[in-house]
Amino acid sequence: MEVLNKEWILAQYVREGVPTSEHLKLRTSNLKITKDVVPNDHVMLRLHWLSVDPYLRGKMSNQQDGLSLSQFHLNQAVTTFGVGEVIESKHSGLSFGEIVIHPFAPVAEYCIAPASFLRKIDPDSGVSVLDYLSALGIPGFAAWVGIVVLGDPKPGENVFISAAAGGVGVFAGQLAKLKGCRVVGSVGSDVKVKFLKEEIGYDEAFNYNVETDYDAALSKYFPNGIDIYLDNVGGKMLEAVLNHVNSHARIPLCGMISQYNKVWTEREGVRNLLNMVGKEVRMEGFMLASYMNRFGEFMEEMISYIKQRKIVSQHKIYHGIESFLESFGSLFTSSNVGKVIVQVNKDAKA
Repeated sequence: MEVLNKEWILAQYVREGVPTSEHLKLRTSNLKITKDVVPNDHVMLRLHWLSVDPYLRGKMSNQQDGLSLSQFHLNQAVTTFGVGEVIESKHSGLSFGEIVIHPFAPVAEYCIAPASFLRKIDPDSGVSVLDYLSALGIPGFAAWVGIVVLGDPKPGENVFISAAAGGVGVFAGQLAKLKGCRVVGSVGSDVKVKFLKEEIGYDEAFNYNVETDYDAALSKYFPNGIDIYLDNVGGKMLEAVLNHVNSHARIPLCGMISQYNKVWTEREGVRNLLNMVGKEVRMEGFMLASYMNRFGEFMEEMISYIKQRKIVSQHKIYHGIESFLESFGSLFTSSNVGKVIVQVNKDAKA
């Protein structure tokens, strides 16, 4: 059997701005679905679901941007976390029909992968397949490292989370609440404010497009100061936070999406870092690769929360491999609520 396989490749490096069809192109090729084309200890996958995350932008620039991410190669497929079904196997541990997580899946409909890269999903675990890309994937792990490990929250502390309705923010807020904290988030629409308060359990949230004086907004929502700030946006919001931190506050730097699409000379600085000295504040950036020794602990804790329905997920689904460019661009427009995922195969089960 032969099929047409569609995959997104990086055709041109992205110097600044959001990637367009000039940078990312959909390439079509013929693929034989037969065991003969699969090397030993590899499998062929039909991809069902693909994770869409802001960090991918940093892998498309071919320049030093502060993230130290390995770069995608020109004319090669863009890769991400994916969920796929085994359709051919030359590995004794993986059989036809099994569902697996692939951490380096091409943004494609089919692929051949080393079995050593893959992790089987237990269909009877009581956890949704989509949760493996959200609560149990990069967003959930980033939230857990930022809040639980680096934030080290204490009951009664005040926690602020920016981009709070995004993939990371949804889980960060829930984790902080589970640790007994008061949690406030900033978002880009009134719909998201309502979502955070009514569905995710945030104590308060504000629309930064309405309450544009960030210093005044933080005075309003944090009359007793901020103990933990999980920064996902950087820029002016980070600067404003430093005027409201308590002594020994912690600021885990998860991402700075407001700065990703700018060359470094045009990125916004932070003028009031002196506040960190007097308040003895700890600001710390982190990359998930440095915390993989804690991944088992993270999985155990998060799966327990999911099964107890103490952690809930929110997904924004785009349909078809053709939607990847649109879905990726949406990350930078504040138009989504929750984790962005592409459903590659319309018959895929969540």
